[in-house]
Amino acid sequence: MEESRILKFKDEDGNVVELEAVAEIYLEKQKYLILAPLDEDSDDEYVYRVDADQDGKEELNAIESDEEFMAVKKEYKNLLYGEGGRDE
Repeated sequence: MEESRILKFKDEDGNVVELEAVAEIYLEKQKYLILAPLDEDSDDEYVYRVDADQDGKEELNAIESDEEFMAVKKEYKNLLYGEGGRDE
């Protein structure tokens, strides 16, 4: 992703949490976002499936299937370290 994309969410306590979209991944026409906290000390990353709601607007949904999650994780690793990916 070329341009930084920051998404804001509210946690369970009502605090605003900002996450950066660090990767967009497509598997069989399904879009996924990899999000990371803006805090440089955190190594956490979150994976969400991007679905369209009834109005066609994008909404983020948790991945409930282990198989789906592992497929996205594998593709993300390929993006980072595999052919065509960039090493950082």
